[in-house]
Amino acid sequence: MSENYDCIIVGGGPAGLAAGLYTARDRMKTLILEKFMPGGQIINTDRIENYPGIERIDGAGLIMQMQQQTESFGAEIKTGSEVSSLEKLEDGNIAVYCDEDKYTARAVILTPGSDYRKLGVPGEEEFRNAGAGVSYCGTCDAPFFKGKQVVAVGGGNTAVEETLHLTKFAEKVTMIHRRDKFRAARVLVEELLVKANEPDSNLIIKYDTVATAIQGDGKAQSVKLKDVKTNAEEDYPCDGVFIFIGMVPNTGFLKGSVELTEHGFIKCDCAYLRTSVPGVFVAGDCRIGAAMQLATAVGDGVVAAMMIKQYFRNPNWWNEPVSELLGPGGW
Repeated sequence: MSENYDCIIVGGGPAGLAAGLYTARDRMKTLILEKFMPGGQIINTDRIENYPGIERIDGAGLIMQMQQQTESFGAEIKTGSEVSSLEKLEDGNIAVYCDEDKYTARAVILTPGSDYRKLGVPGEEEFRNAGAGVSYCGTCDAPFFKGKQVVAVGGGNTAVEETLHLTKFAEKVTMIHRRDKFRAARVLVEELLVKANEPDSNLIIKYDTVATAIQGDGKAQSVKLKDVKTNAEEDYPCDGVFIFIGMVPNTGFLKGSVELTEHGFIKCDCAYLRTSVPGVFVAGDCRIGAAMQLATAVGDGVVAAMMIKQYFRNPNWWNEPVSELLGPGGW
Protein backbone atom coordinates (compact mmCIF):
# COMPACT_ATOMS: atom_id res chain seq x y z
CA MET A 1 0.00 0.00 0.00
CA SER A 2 1.30 3.48 -0.85
CA GLU A 3 -0.33 6.83 -0.13
CA ASN A 4 0.95 10.31 -0.91
CA TYR A 5 0.89 13.25 1.51
CA ASP A 6 2.22 16.76 1.74
CA CYS A 7 3.60 16.07 5.21
CA ILE A 8 4.15 12.94 7.27
CA ILE A 9 4.84 13.32 10.98
CA VAL A 10 6.55 10.44 12.76
CA GLY A 11 5.34 10.38 16.36
CA GLY A 12 2.11 11.51 18.02
CA GLY A 13 3.39 13.23 21.14
CA PRO A 14 3.05 16.96 21.89
CA ALA A 15 5.57 17.95 19.19
CA GLY A 16 3.92 15.79 16.57
CA LEU A 17 0.38 16.88 17.40
CA ALA A 18 1.39 20.56 17.40
CA ALA A 19 3.11 20.14 14.03
CA GLY A 20 0.08 18.31 12.66
CA LEU A 21 -2.24 21.07 13.86
CA TYR A 22 -0.27 23.68 11.93
CA THR A 23 0.25 21.68 8.73
CA ALA A 24 -3.37 20.50 8.58
CA ARG A 25 -4.69 23.98 9.32
CA ASP A 26 -2.47 25.18 6.45
CA ARG A 27 -4.41 22.80 4.20
CA MET A 28 -1.54 20.37 3.81
CA LYS A 29 -2.51 16.74 3.52
CA THR A 30 -1.09 15.49 6.80
CA LEU A 31 -0.47 12.03 8.22
CA ILE A 32 0.72 11.37 11.78
CA LEU A 33 2.16 7.89 12.34
CA GLU A 34 2.19 6.75 15.97
CA LYS A 35 3.45 3.32 17.03
CA PHE A 36 1.25 3.14 20.14
CA MET A 37 -1.33 5.79 21.04
CA PRO A 38 -0.95 9.58 20.88
CA GLY A 39 0.70 11.13 23.91
CA GLY A 40 4.32 10.16 24.39
CA GLN A 41 5.91 10.60 27.82
CA ILE A 42 3.56 13.36 28.93
CA ILE A 43 0.55 11.05 28.99
CA ASN A 44 1.97 9.45 32.17
CA THR A 45 2.03 12.79 34.00
CA ASP A 46 -0.77 13.25 36.50
CA ARG A 47 -0.29 17.00 37.05
CA ILE A 48 0.88 19.64 34.59
CA GLU A 49 1.10 23.14 36.04
CA ASN A 50 3.75 24.77 33.83
CA TYR A 51 2.05 24.76 30.44
CA PRO A 52 1.27 28.40 29.60
CA GLY A 53 -2.42 29.27 29.61
CA ILE A 54 -3.59 26.14 31.43
CA GLU A 55 -3.51 26.38 35.21
CA ARG A 56 -3.59 22.64 35.79
CA ILE A 57 -4.30 19.55 33.71
CA ASP A 58 -3.22 15.91 33.56
CA GLY A 59 -1.21 14.57 30.63
CA ALA A 60 -3.94 12.36 29.26
CA GLY A 61 -6.45 15.23 29.31
CA LEU A 62 -4.09 17.60 27.51
CA ILE A 63 -3.25 15.04 24.81
CA MET A 64 -6.93 14.29 24.25
CA GLN A 65 -7.60 17.98 23.63
CA MET A 66 -4.57 18.32 21.36
CA GLN A 67 -5.55 15.25 19.35
CA GLN A 68 -9.13 16.42 18.89
CA GLN A 69 -7.98 19.87 17.81
CA THR A 70 -5.44 18.47 15.33
CA GLU A 71 -7.93 16.03 13.82
CA SER A 72 -10.58 18.76 13.55
CA PHE A 73 -8.47 20.39 10.83
CA GLY A 74 -8.17 17.19 8.86
CA ALA A 75 -4.94 15.60 10.05
CA GLU A 76 -5.03 11.81 9.79
CA ILE A 77 -3.62 9.86 12.74
CA LYS A 78 -2.68 6.21 12.29
CA THR A 79 -2.01 4.40 15.59
CA GLY A 80 -0.21 1.09 15.82
CA SER A 81 2.02 2.25 12.98
CA GLU A 82 5.69 1.86 13.87
CA VAL A 83 8.01 3.43 11.34
CA SER A 84 10.91 1.16 10.37
CA SER A 85 12.84 3.37 7.96
CA LEU A 86 12.95 6.43 5.71
CA GLU A 87 14.18 6.76 2.14
CA LYS A 88 14.87 9.85 0.05
CA LEU A 89 13.46 9.15 -3.41
CA GLU A 90 14.85 10.28 -6.77
CA ASP A 91 11.82 12.51 -7.35
CA GLY A 92 12.61 14.46 -4.17
CA ASN A 93 9.85 12.93 -2.05
CA ILE A 94 10.50 10.93 1.11
CA ALA A 95 9.26 7.39 1.57
CA VAL A 96 8.23 6.29 5.06
CA TYR A 97 7.95 2.56 5.71
CA CYS A 98 5.78 0.84 8.33
CA ASP A 99 6.07 -2.93 8.04
CA GLU A 100 4.58 -3.65 4.62
CA ASP A 101 3.01 -0.20 4.26
CA LYS A 102 4.72 2.61 2.38
CA TYR A 103 3.76 6.27 2.53
CA THR A 104 5.35 9.14 0.64
CA ALA A 105 5.41 12.85 1.34
CA ARG A 106 6.99 16.06 0.15
CA ALA A 107 8.26 16.65 3.69
CA VAL A 108 8.63 14.69 6.92
CA ILE A 109 8.80 15.91 10.52
CA LEU A 110 10.48 13.51 12.94
CA THR A 111 8.98 13.65 16.44
CA PRO A 112 9.63 10.18 17.91
CA GLY A 113 10.57 11.67 21.28
CA SER A 114 12.81 10.18 23.95
CA ASP A 115 12.36 7.93 26.95
CA TYR A 116 13.78 8.60 30.37
CA ARG A 117 16.63 6.26 31.22
CA LYS A 118 15.36 4.03 34.01
CA LEU A 119 17.07 2.73 37.11
CA GLY A 120 15.34 -0.60 36.59
CA VAL A 121 14.77 -1.19 40.30
CA PRO A 122 11.71 -2.57 42.11
CA GLY A 123 9.09 0.09 42.81
CA GLU A 124 10.19 2.46 40.03
CA GLU A 125 7.28 1.67 37.72
CA GLU A 126 4.81 1.25 40.58
CA PHE A 127 5.36 4.79 41.84
CA ARG A 128 6.06 6.39 38.48
CA ASN A 129 4.40 9.80 38.63
CA ALA A 130 4.85 12.82 40.83
CA GLY A 131 1.73 12.01 42.85
CA ALA A 132 3.10 8.59 43.81
CA GLY A 133 6.65 9.78 44.29
CA VAL A 134 8.86 8.96 41.28
CA SER A 135 9.72 11.71 38.83
CA TYR A 136 12.25 12.25 36.04
CA CYS A 137 11.90 16.03 35.79
CA GLY A 138 12.70 18.41 38.61
CA THR A 139 11.70 21.45 36.58
CA CYS A 140 8.27 19.89 36.09
CA ASP A 141 7.59 18.39 39.49
CA ALA A 142 9.69 20.08 42.18
CA PRO A 143 6.80 22.34 43.34
CA PHE A 144 4.78 19.23 44.24
CA PHE A 145 7.37 18.37 46.90
CA LYS A 146 7.46 21.67 48.74
CA GLY A 147 8.42 21.06 52.35
CA LYS A 148 9.06 17.35 51.76
CA GLN A 149 12.12 15.09 51.69
CA VAL A 150 13.37 13.78 48.36
CA VAL A 151 16.22 11.72 46.93
CA ALA A 152 17.89 12.71 43.66
CA VAL A 153 19.83 10.14 41.61
CA GLY A 154 22.53 11.00 39.07
CA GLY A 155 25.84 12.73 38.48
CA GLY A 156 25.75 14.56 35.15
CA ASN A 157 24.97 18.16 34.24
CA THR A 158 21.22 17.68 34.25
CA ALA A 159 21.33 15.83 37.57
CA VAL A 160 23.27 18.65 39.24
CA GLU A 161 21.13 21.43 37.78
CA GLU A 162 17.86 19.68 38.64
CA THR A 163 19.05 18.82 42.15
CA LEU A 164 19.90 22.46 42.81
CA HIS A 165 16.41 23.33 41.58
CA LEU A 166 14.90 20.82 44.01
CA THR A 167 16.60 22.55 46.95
CA LYS A 168 14.42 25.61 46.32
CA PHE A 169 11.31 23.60 47.18
CA ALA A 170 12.03 20.46 49.22
CA GLU A 171 12.78 20.59 52.92
CA LYS A 172 15.61 18.10 52.44
CA VAL A 173 17.33 16.86 49.27
CA THR A 174 19.66 13.87 49.35
CA MET A 175 21.67 13.43 46.17
CA ILE A 176 23.19 10.00 45.57
CA HIS A 177 25.89 9.23 43.01
CA ARG A 178 27.39 5.85 42.24
CA ARG A 179 30.91 7.25 41.95
CA ASP A 180 33.15 9.29 44.28
CA LYS A 181 33.15 12.31 41.98
CA PHE A 182 30.69 13.92 39.59
CA ARG A 183 31.02 13.86 35.80
CA ALA A 184 29.12 17.14 35.48
CA ALA A 185 30.83 20.37 34.37
CA ARG A 186 33.20 21.74 36.97
CA VAL A 187 31.33 25.01 37.40
CA LEU A 188 28.12 23.12 38.19
CA VAL A 189 29.85 20.80 40.65
CA GLU A 190 31.37 23.79 42.43
CA GLU A 191 27.94 25.37 42.76
CA LEU A 192 26.54 22.10 44.11
CA LEU A 193 29.29 21.74 46.69
CA VAL A 194 28.92 25.34 47.82
CA LYS A 195 25.24 24.68 48.38
CA ALA A 196 25.90 21.45 50.27
CA ASN A 197 28.43 23.15 52.57
CA GLU A 198 26.25 26.11 53.49
CA PRO A 199 25.28 26.37 57.18
CA ASP A 200 21.93 24.65 57.71
CA SER A 201 21.96 23.46 54.07
CA ASN A 202 19.03 21.30 52.99
CA LEU A 203 21.29 19.38 50.57
CA ILE A 204 23.11 16.15 51.48
CA ILE A 205 25.41 14.31 49.04
CA LYS A 206 26.04 10.58 49.31
CA TYR A 207 28.88 9.30 47.11
CA ASP A 208 29.49 5.68 46.06
CA THR A 209 25.80 5.01 46.59
CA VAL A 210 23.11 3.44 44.42
CA ALA A 211 19.38 2.92 44.85
CA THR A 212 18.33 -0.72 44.70
CA ALA A 213 14.58 -0.36 45.40
CA ILE A 214 11.88 2.23 45.95
CA GLN A 215 9.48 1.25 48.69
CA GLY A 216 6.13 2.39 50.03
CA ASP A 217 2.43 1.76 50.41
CA GLY A 218 0.50 3.57 47.69
CA LYS A 219 3.29 6.13 47.36
CA ALA A 220 7.05 6.19 47.81
CA GLN A 221 8.08 6.26 51.45
CA SER A 222 11.72 5.14 51.38
CA VAL A 223 14.60 4.12 49.13
CA LYS A 224 16.87 1.18 49.73
CA LEU A 225 20.41 2.51 49.36
CA LYS A 226 23.59 0.50 48.92
CA ASP A 227 27.18 1.61 49.38
CA VAL A 228 29.01 0.19 46.34
CA LYS A 229 32.33 -0.05 48.24
CA THR A 230 31.19 -1.64 51.51
CA ASN A 231 27.90 -3.22 50.28
CA ALA A 232 26.23 -1.77 53.37
CA GLU A 233 22.49 -1.17 52.87
CA GLU A 234 19.98 1.13 54.51
CA ASP A 235 16.32 2.06 54.16
CA TYR A 236 16.35 5.81 53.62
CA PRO A 237 13.05 7.63 54.34
CA CYS A 238 11.81 10.05 51.68
CA ASP A 239 8.64 11.36 50.06
CA GLY A 240 9.88 11.23 46.49
CA VAL A 241 12.65 10.03 44.19
CA PHE A 242 13.94 12.07 41.26
CA ILE A 243 15.87 10.07 38.67
CA PHE A 244 18.28 12.08 36.52
CA ILE A 245 20.39 9.52 34.64
CA GLY A 246 19.77 10.59 31.07
CA MET A 247 17.44 10.25 28.11
CA VAL A 248 17.26 7.60 25.40
CA PRO A 249 16.02 9.00 22.06
CA ASN A 250 13.63 6.77 20.11
CA THR A 251 15.70 6.99 16.95
CA GLY A 252 17.04 3.50 16.35
CA PHE A 253 15.00 3.21 13.15
CA LEU A 254 16.79 6.26 11.72
CA LYS A 255 20.32 4.85 11.68
CA GLY A 256 21.65 5.22 8.16
CA SER A 257 18.83 7.59 7.20
CA VAL A 258 19.61 10.88 8.96
CA GLU A 259 22.67 12.01 10.85
CA LEU A 260 22.62 11.18 14.57
CA THR A 261 24.93 11.87 17.49
CA GLU A 262 26.76 9.00 19.15
CA HIS A 263 23.94 8.88 21.70
CA GLY A 264 21.24 8.76 19.03
CA PHE A 265 19.94 12.34 19.08
CA ILE A 266 19.05 13.79 15.69
CA LYS A 267 21.48 16.42 14.42
CA CYS A 268 19.87 19.58 13.07
CA ASP A 269 20.26 23.31 12.86
CA CYS A 270 18.43 24.49 15.93
CA ALA A 271 16.93 27.56 14.22
CA TYR A 272 14.99 25.93 11.37
CA LEU A 273 15.13 22.29 12.59
CA ARG A 274 16.51 20.97 9.30
CA THR A 275 18.22 17.57 9.44
CA SER A 276 20.92 16.17 7.16
CA VAL A 277 18.26 15.04 4.66
CA PRO A 278 16.50 17.74 2.59
CA GLY A 279 12.79 17.71 3.36
CA VAL A 280 13.19 15.97 6.72
CA PHE A 281 12.70 18.19 9.78
CA VAL A 282 12.89 17.29 13.47
CA ALA A 283 11.04 18.52 16.55
CA GLY A 284 10.97 17.74 20.24
CA ASP A 285 13.06 15.77 22.70
CA CYS A 286 14.76 13.57 20.09
CA ARG A 287 16.90 16.42 18.68
CA ILE A 288 20.15 17.98 19.79
CA GLY A 289 19.73 21.02 21.99
CA ALA A 290 16.21 20.14 23.13
CA ALA A 291 15.12 21.61 26.46
CA MET A 292 13.08 18.46 27.24
CA GLN A 293 9.98 20.42 28.22
CA LEU A 294 6.37 20.11 27.09
CA ALA A 295 6.14 23.73 25.98
CA THR A 296 9.37 23.62 24.00
CA ALA A 297 8.37 20.37 22.27
CA VAL A 298 5.12 22.02 21.16
CA GLY A 299 7.09 25.07 20.03
CA ASP A 300 9.42 22.86 18.00
CA GLY A 301 6.47 21.27 16.25
CA VAL A 302 5.14 24.69 15.29
CA VAL A 303 8.53 25.86 14.00
CA ALA A 304 9.08 22.75 11.90
CA ALA A 305 5.58 23.02 10.40
CA MET A 306 6.17 26.65 9.47
CA MET A 307 9.58 25.93 7.96
CA ILE A 308 8.00 23.38 5.62
CA LYS A 309 6.42 26.27 3.74
CA GLN A 310 9.84 27.83 3.21
CA TYR A 311 11.15 24.51 1.87
CA PHE A 312 8.17 24.09 -0.48
CA ARG A 313 8.70 27.59 -1.87
CA ASN A 314 12.39 27.04 -2.51
CA PRO A 315 13.92 23.58 -2.03
CA ASN A 316 17.40 25.08 -2.44
CA TRP A 317 16.81 26.94 0.84
CA TRP A 318 17.71 23.70 2.59
CA ASN A 319 21.40 24.21 1.97
CA GLU A 320 21.45 27.90 2.84
CA PRO A 321 22.95 28.84 6.21
CA VAL A 322 20.87 30.26 9.02
CA SER A 323 20.58 33.92 8.10
CA GLU A 324 19.29 37.17 9.53
CA LEU A 325 17.60 37.66 6.17
CA LEU A 326 15.03 35.06 7.16
CA GLY A 327 13.13 37.34 9.46
CA PRO A 328 10.20 36.92 11.84
CA GLY A 329 7.53 34.59 10.52
CA GLY A 330 10.01 32.37 8.71
CA TRP A 331 10.32 34.24 5.40
